[in-house]
Amino acid sequence: MSILHANIDIMIPKLNRILANILNSSSKSILLLGPRQVGKSTLIQTLKPDLSINLSDESTYIEFASNPDEIHQRLSGNSYNTVFIDEIQRLPSLLNTIQVILDEKKSVTKFYLTGSSARKLKRGHANLLPGRIFSYQLGPLCTAELNYKLDVVKALSLGTLPEPYLMQQKQEAEKLLLTYSGVYLKEEIQAEALTRSLEGFSRFINAAANSSGQILDFSKIAKQAKIERKICSRFYEILEDTLIVHKLEVYEKTSADIKKRPKFYFFDSGVLNGLLKNFTISNERKGILFEHLVINQVIASAKARDYELKLSYFRTRSGYEVDLIIEIKNKTYAVEIKSGVVDSGDAKKLERFLEFQDNLSGLFLVCLKSPVKKIGQVKICELSQFIKELGL
Repeated sequence: MSILHANIDIMIPKLNRILANILNSSSKSILLLGPRQVGKSTLIQTLKPDLSINLSDESTYIEFASNPDEIHQRLSGNSYNTVFIDEIQRLPSLLNTIQVILDEKKSVTKFYLTGSSARKLKRGHANLLPGRIFSYQLGPLCTAELNYKLDVVKALSLGTLPEPYLMQQKQEAEKLLLTYSGVYLKEEIQAEALTRSLEGFSRFINAAANSSGQILDFSKIAKQAKIERKICSRFYEILEDTLIVHKLEVYEKTSADIKKRPKFYFFDSGVLNGLLKNFTISNERKGILFEHLVINQVIASAKARDYELKLSYFRTRSGYEVDLIIEIKNKTYAVEIKSGVVDSGDAKKLERFLEFQDNLSGLFLVCLKSPVKKIGQVKICELSQFIKELGL
């Protein structure tokens, strides 16, 4: 058993995940994707499946890999209404058999499938069962799941993965997060053979962590990691496909002269700190960590409610920048993220975006600490209130 799974029921209270109701009420089978440790297996177990199959268990994996009829044999002698298969990306071919089962006229079985690597499924030419299965994503804990009482200071340091965020001992939470990169490299990258150069990838992921949230410079990252530039680009694809980073392109729905280089954000500030081996929230780090937290909370909150979401940032060649553009529910919001003291100058700077895009649903300035107020056309609020304002 991985250290990240040990005694989880003892260390943290039970959680009600928003997505659970959507999964439970679905008439279709479910494919639930998400990074390791966001709580996919725990969520599905709350739905009380009749049969659970864990492909991360090596003996179980070998049984299914060596016997194409294993799933048929396990289902034939029993009447299972719901079947949970964990880590389905380890055996993508199993999806073909599941399709046959779902297509049987008398079949009433509902499958819950979970996985952490969309890349493994795609590379295995997996049959994602179009029309027979609904896909969802689960992120870390979102603000609504914490009753809009997110401890921002804790989240900046430890992130919002369920186990470390809810643990009582900060030192133990930090230890868990320090192991995350090792477990990720071993269980996700090495075990699934996503790359042959594990040493190069290990150097790369540390360089990528140091540059998280910055405008991407492939050449710089490649030089730091001592790898070729084209390999650096492929490694970023692996991080995306294993759901470890979010990619933000530049917002292009204006006539402005813009730079089109993307930014990448690690999906959780605690995991980022673990990779950097630094959980201290210094003045130098507070701004970029708060930016990660806001972006990750918007993403996790949208995933929890199964809302379509597009995030980008805006930057002209002359240097004018807006931290975040959110497109959700046919609305567009421009957002500035500030960890320090907010003043009218910050609001006026954000209002300048109306020169490039006037068809907006709102301008928000999200800060660490402030009463809700409005300066000109800009609403200023803390993170939890901001998530409420978005209807998340």
